[in-house]
Amino acid sequence: MDNKKSVVKNVKISIEGMHCGVCANTIEATVNKLEGVDNVSVNLSSNSANIKFDSDKITINEINENIENLGFEVKKDEVTLKLDGMHCAVCVSNIEKALNHLDGIYKAIVNLTSQKTYITYNKDLVSIDDMKNTIESLGFDFIGISDQINSDLDDNKYKEDLKSKRNRIIVGFTFSGILMVLMFSNLHMYLMDIEWLSMSMLSLIIATIPFIYVSYPILKAGFKSLTHKILNMDVMYSMGILVAFISSLLGTFNIILDSSFMFYETAIMLASFLMLGRYLEARAKKQTSNSIKQLMELQPKTAIIITPNENTNNTKTEYTETKDKEQGYIEKEILIEDININDIVLVKPGDKIPVDGVTINGNSYVDESMITGEPLPKLKNKEEENSKVYSGTLNQDGALHIKSTSVGSETVLSQIIDLVEKAQNSKPPVQGIADKVVKYFIPTIIIIAIVSFAFWFILMKASLLFSLTTLISILVVACPCALGLATPTAITVGIGRMSEYGILIKNGESLQNACNIDTAIFDKTGTLTEGNLKIEDVYLNPNSNIDYEELITIISSLEKNSTHPIAKTITKKAKELNLNLKNIDNFENIVGLGLKGTINGEIVRVGSKKLFTYEKIAINEDILNKYLEFTSNGKTTLILSIGDEIKGIIALMDKIKSDSKNTIDLLKSMNIETYMITGDNEKTAENVARTVGIDNVVSEVLPNEKLDKVIAIQNNDQKKVMFVGDGINDAPAISQADVGVAIGSGTDIAMESGDIVLIKGNLQSVVGAIQFSKKVMKRIKENIFWAFAYNIILIPIAAGLLYLPFNIIFKPEFAGLAMALSSVTVITLSLTLKGYVPPVLDKK
Repeated sequence: MDNKKSVVKNVKISIEGMHCGVCANTIEATVNKLEGVDNVSVNLSSNSANIKFDSDKITINEINENIENLGFEVKKDEVTLKLDGMHCAVCVSNIEKALNHLDGIYKAIVNLTSQKTYITYNKDLVSIDDMKNTIESLGFDFIGISDQINSDLDDNKYKEDLKSKRNRIIVGFTFSGILMVLMFSNLHMYLMDIEWLSMSMLSLIIATIPFIYVSYPILKAGFKSLTHKILNMDVMYSMGILVAFISSLLGTFNIILDSSFMFYETAIMLASFLMLGRYLEARAKKQTSNSIKQLMELQPKTAIIITPNENTNNTKTEYTETKDKEQGYIEKEILIEDININDIVLVKPGDKIPVDGVTINGNSYVDESMITGEPLPKLKNKEEENSKVYSGTLNQDGALHIKSTSVGSETVLSQIIDLVEKAQNSKPPVQGIADKVVKYFIPTIIIIAIVSFAFWFILMKASLLFSLTTLISILVVACPCALGLATPTAITVGIGRMSEYGILIKNGESLQNACNIDTAIFDKTGTLTEGNLKIEDVYLNPNSNIDYEELITIISSLEKNSTHPIAKTITKKAKELNLNLKNIDNFENIVGLGLKGTINGEIVRVGSKKLFTYEKIAINEDILNKYLEFTSNGKTTLILSIGDEIKGIIALMDKIKSDSKNTIDLLKSMNIETYMITGDNEKTAENVARTVGIDNVVSEVLPNEKLDKVIAIQNNDQKKVMFVGDGINDAPAISQADVGVAIGSGTDIAMESGDIVLIKGNLQSVVGAIQFSKKVMKRIKENIFWAFAYNIILIPIAAGLLYLPFNIIFKPEFAGLAMALSSVTVITLSLTLKGYVPPVLDKK
């Protein structure tokens, strides 16, 4: 009889996407059916669910998966932790395995290059202390939460670590060199008169202290790993080094072995080569993450806010004060974390802008190249089109007063840093091959080393000295470090380099998918076109008593409730004409067709011809002919009605982006099929498609139909789809596509949905993103190939493969050098990505 007591847990989770009682009831009914769930209570007002479940029968991850399969999103917490003590892919594998087994952790990804782990979790189920205890129980050091660590302290620790390694390298090679000189000298002839002092004893005296000093970090890490029942490279290196030193020790005192077993210089040299490898590796890894450091350095540490002269209240931190009676305000220098939304910030010439905001006074050029990659500075003043400024950009030649709209982690710069860092900590699917190998790597190597020793010593009757040499060489030369570094180093450098060109990619999976797309689908307005519509024509019904200004007034009164580019254009025109807009009652957005409301009790409608077909309102022949004339010329045309009477037509024209045609041509040259899907009318859509060279056009579709078309191409045509868009109505299609690309100049929701975000809004960056992804993935595959090839070639050689045919012995010290160079080679190959420029973005 099983008397095991069930572990019942109560957890509260946040759920996004619930809109009504039906949603709540659906979640409750579905989750209550799951085995192990005792009770579910969904609260619609707080968008949360309280769940009681038996953790022995079902995990919270399985519950969340069932909720997300219903179309809702479970809100998850995220944290990036800084670790220390990881040296190889085995370390990474062990930490990931342990953390992913903690109840409440949805996903933990460890990056060997940055020594960080990115964790998605439920803070109600698992705490940071739980993660810390798990990491430390494996023998690794928990440094802290990444964004709470002082970067200066981190740099100091890095410098101290390099200094320590450098000193050990110098000592190691100096004394191993001395020992080698003694071996080949005639000193033993002079030692024959000293009874107790043999060459081996002298070597022991010279080698002991340097061996302990150089090997200590390796032996300590190896012992620590063994006590935590972990087999990693520190254990293997420790075995190789200790076998060499202990064999020498036994030979010195003629215990089992004789004085021919002299590996003192080998033991020290092995540790020195390992230190050399880790020294070079540490320096190279530091270079791979420079892009993040450079982005962080863009953010100033202090800012000047201005307040009215009579307000002398201190802020939360110390500040310097400059009173200026003529200007009528007081300048206060504060830390940027103390800036609040709506504070007025003074940015002087040559200073970096500390917040996202709008310019309310002043006139200056601002260098935004660090954010957008655009080399030319932009004029900033209080004019609406020029008013927006971004944190981290450089004010050049005039003072600006900026009203903050986003501060701290909400600024565009902070979001870019967060996005790049998360992407650098992700893994593409191709890394799965190396991860599987790593699980069995070290046990396999130890078996190979033992079998090789037995083969030579027992079967081939080789000397014990030779057999030990092969064993030590195998333990030292085998290295999963290169496998562990192959992907993260290339990802870190590649994604950092992409960010310099305003191309932000969210994860490694999207990077890999971008290499394989064969179909690119584009939205029209704001993507292929500039999205800056202009009113080209207005036609008034001659049988109606409406004039131009009244037509614009009524349409603007409706459109002011919309965020569509059409709405912005028309309301801007009303503003220019100083028109007084009317109050709209019963406003309704009929998705994909138009707008509807009431003014003074009369129903007014504005939209495409399809809206009036939907509303069953007849369009007279003159109006219809004019409508078709405008649309046939590629214009976006809207009809206005008051009551059931058509009052007039307004036609707008959108300029096609200068790089649209070149982008489409380049995609075709890459054998990528192109589509355009738009809610605009057929004539306008075909005119734009014909101009830019797109062959497949789907027009007059609703947002959900865009999604359906993407699904159809994926399922029916078995295509890998990239969708490029910029609007709210594009978000579902962007999310569904294999690779969703959001134009950075578009809405926040589209950027949130995109796998790739183009900060500049430059359409050629679509091709640049593909070229980047192909280059980075090629480098990853090359790294993995060389990591495998290195082990496949050198392990058999270390085992004595070349001894019988060529009498070649692979000495342990050479094995140590080869091992040190393997990781450095992989990182160096990855660092070549720092100089890569996609052909489409190369300005030479």
